[in-house]
Amino acid sequence: MNSDNDLQIAGDILEVQHLLQPPREHPATVAEFVGLARSVAADRSAWEHLVRYDATTRWYHRLRTGPGYEVWLLSWVPGQGSGLHDHGRSSGVLTVLEGTLTERTERDTRALAAGAQRVFAPGYVHEVVNDTLEPAISLHVYYPGLTDMPMHASQHCEARPEPAARTRPVTA
Repeated sequence: MNSDNDLQIAGDILEVQHLLQPPREHPATVAEFVGLARSVAADRSAWEHLVRYDATTRWYHRLRTGPGYEVWLLSWVPGQGSGLHDHGRSSGVLTVLEGTLTERTERDTRALAAGAQRVFAPGYVHEVVNDTLEPAISLHVYYPGLTDMPMHASQHCEARPEPAARTRPVTA
């Protein structure tokens, strides 16, 4: 039996504010960090003018910090790579802003086109390289902030391109 009294029985949602979760001021979940990366990527005016290209080394710039996290902007000229590494105790989100980067792990090689995102946990070992003829730009969010980036010997991961049939393109 429905009646107008049903609303009165349930109560007014505005009267139970103490039951509602307060909105978080900063990201706290993987999904929220992915969302942060997407929102920073979408705001080109906040990062585009900062990008520099350096033929001798990968260029990077810290864009933002928050409670326990950092956001970094990196540029990659053709041929530049990270070397095989992990991120210590940090988790992260890698977002390709422009160009194409290749990610190599022990099990896979992926072409990451503009808009592609990769999420990784502590201890995830990979190599990122620009093996195209055009420069690339990427955005990296680390939580907690990146304090350690141990390098690994290439025996853990093939550091050369795999045949095209085994390379999977990844896009957003």
